[in-house]
Amino acid sequence: MASHARNRMTETGIPRVAMVQGKIPEHELNAVYDPMVNLILRGSKTMTVGDQTLHYNPASYFVMSVDLPAIGTVRPSASGEPYLAVALTLQPAVISALMADLPECADKTRTKTEAGFSVASVTADLMDAWVRMLRLMERPADIPALAPVYEREILYRVLQGPQGSMLRDIAIPDSAIARITLAIQRIRRDFAEPLTVEALAQLAAMSVSAFHRHFKSVTALSPLQYQKQVRLLKARTLLVGGGKSVTSAAFEVGYESPTQFSREYARAFGLPPGRDSEQILAKYAEGVR
Repeated sequence: MASHARNRMTETGIPRVAMVQGKIPEHELNAVYDPMVNLILRGSKTMTVGDQTLHYNPASYFVMSVDLPAIGTVRPSASGEPYLAVALTLQPAVISALMADLPECADKTRTKTEAGFSVASVTADLMDAWVRMLRLMERPADIPALAPVYEREILYRVLQGPQGSMLRDIAIPDSAIARITLAIQRIRRDFAEPLTVEALAQLAAMSVSAFHRHFKSVTALSPLQYQKQVRLLKARTLLVGGGKSVTSAAFEVGYESPTQFSREYARAFGLPPGRDSEQILAKYAEGVR
């Protein structure tokens, strides 16, 4: 099954399931990640969101319940085998339908807003469900009938684990995470536009203080820090893949001052934008992945 995966997220033919293998370019690991359950099969990964860093390997799995800008680093296994991981993108409608069949899940509520990302230990039951899901890659004719069943089982196992509350919040329309997600979607769509915390709080139907508190609890970032991360990640894509100049990229992502853009870019990625993009393109030219 690993032969299907490349060093970027590769579709498997199974809805919402993708795989990745090998040495992934650093700038592709620095991205806005969609809500997902991520399981490592070989190697290890480090994810940094805001000021929080999480480490996980084949003994653990990662759940992200909201779109988050993060910095990732992957490593091969101790024996030198390439990094290999699989991800299931989370869809609220699927989780909601599962919860409707499991009323006890809806009764478990949290008394406070927690981070929208975490790591937990893999159980034998969860791994077994994943193995049966991935075996469908060898039997594509079975995917329409069995993939939805295995997806529900994977989600069920996560719901029963320590991160189940995050999945429940995704499926409850009026939960804090669901309302914060509305603001996140607005930031991602209009990241280049001036946005105020007041307008985002109104969209989330929260007071400004409550919105700021919940947003930072969920994402480990303030709303404006989140917007800045999205802008810088988009600018990096424009510089590397779009052939934009530093000034053009700065203006396109919403900066009024190229100088400020360069300063914040260097703080985020370790190099000024021009040098950073040149280094990335040089690695591609040399075939370094």
